[in-house]
Amino acid sequence: MKIAGVIIAAGLGKRMNSPTPKVLHRLCGNTMIGHVLNCLFQLRPQKAVVVVGRHVEEIIVHRASGILFVEQKEAKGTADALLSAIPAIKKFKGTVIVLNGDTPLITSKTLKKFLTLHNKKKDVISILSFIAREPGSYGRVVRDGVGNITSIVEDIDATGKQKDIKEVNSGVYAISPDAMHLLKEIKLNELKGEYYLTDIISIAREKGIKVGAYCIGSEDEFMGVNTAKELERARQLMKGSITKRWMDRGVSFIDSGSVFISSDVEIGKGTIIYPNVHLEGGTKVGRGCTIYPNVRIVDSIIGDGAIIKDSTLIEGSVVKNRASVGPFAHMRPGSEIGTGAKIGNFVEVKKSIIGSGTKASHLTYLGDAKIGKNVNIGAGTITCNYDGYKKHITIVENDVFIGSDSQLIAPVKIGKGAYIGAGSTITKHVPSMTLALSRAEQRHIEGWAIKKLKVKSSKLKVKKKEKR
Repeated sequence: MKIAGVIIAAGLGKRMNSPTPKVLHRLCGNTMIGHVLNCLFQLRPQKAVVVVGRHVEEIIVHRASGILFVEQKEAKGTADALLSAIPAIKKFKGTVIVLNGDTPLITSKTLKKFLTLHNKKKDVISILSFIAREPGSYGRVVRDGVGNITSIVEDIDATGKQKDIKEVNSGVYAISPDAMHLLKEIKLNELKGEYYLTDIISIAREKGIKVGAYCIGSEDEFMGVNTAKELERARQLMKGSITKRWMDRGVSFIDSGSVFISSDVEIGKGTIIYPNVHLEGGTKVGRGCTIYPNVRIVDSIIGDGAIIKDSTLIEGSVVKNRASVGPFAHMRPGSEIGTGAKIGNFVEVKKSIIGSGTKASHLTYLGDAKIGKNVNIGAGTITCNYDGYKKHITIVENDVFIGSDSQLIAPVKIGKGAYIGAGSTITKHVPSMTLALSRAEQRHIEGWAIKKLKVKSSKLKVKKKEKR
């Protein structure tokens, strides 16, 4: 089935009361228009067209590859918006599916079912409808005595009897390119000053063109977002569907209501997620992981069996299988934690590779470093990577022992199996299997403490006399 998708995203979004274009408001890690595009791409369209309006430049900045943007010069309604897209699809032979950019909860499963019915019934134009609990401002689907659709009537134009109709228009259409000429026959709605795409149904019926309406969607799925309140409701609905999907796939949540997972995140079976965890962007979590409370992971890969402990931030990094990170650790972009490695309390890693089995258990900064396997990094160790002008690399080879409170002044290399004595400042390369020490000589001044106590005692006596 050949498909071209047209997404109407030209609305001004005045009711959002925000300087951000309506379709660029975010929920669950993506913009509204981004969610609709992702849904469309799952249909494998030959063409994807987005109709934008006044905010054309802001929206085009967020484009993905393979999308053609066309501009609706004036906000003159949905029919005029689709008319703007005709030059982009005029040579296309197949089915044009029309979607709205402010319906982020739409699913490809429903759209596939709709397109199957449209093609099976050989309709020229079809609409997707649903039953609304409160029809409100939705356009009503009017049918004849045998159930065929005759028209869509907007709420503002509906009679009292028509307002009682519960079946409403979702705003999703399937149209043959041969029927696009009917858009030019749609008349201006004088009350609103717009051209309604809904009018194409009654025009087609009058001309004997085959039209259909398929009531297969849910009200929540086709919820249009026009206000900040509606955006939050859509966010909560999407959040719930995301956690449900992962629970169905074998992920355990201690409190699913307090977890925030972006729509593009992937999680392996058997993983346990504690409260107040944020998984964002394109993060991928492996099988059998444990992610403890107050963790935020952004655009990172977490390997199988990894443990991410409390209050840890991981950004743009890789944590390999069975590694442990945290609590209170920070993995900055470009970091890689090796298999079975341990990054502990108050450790910051920046753009560094940490080898398998290596341990940095507490109070350490590792920046621009390449650290080998089975290295022990003592508390308070710092790689001094910045000289005020540029960053330098620290290299630590396998099986090195670095004592506590050591500073490695980059560029520097610590050879395989070397030992760095606690409290050392290392400025030169250390050969393999060598002990490096850099400390001031320890001095003992005998009787110094007794003299200090005598001075302190005499000062106290003077103060007491002054108070008298």
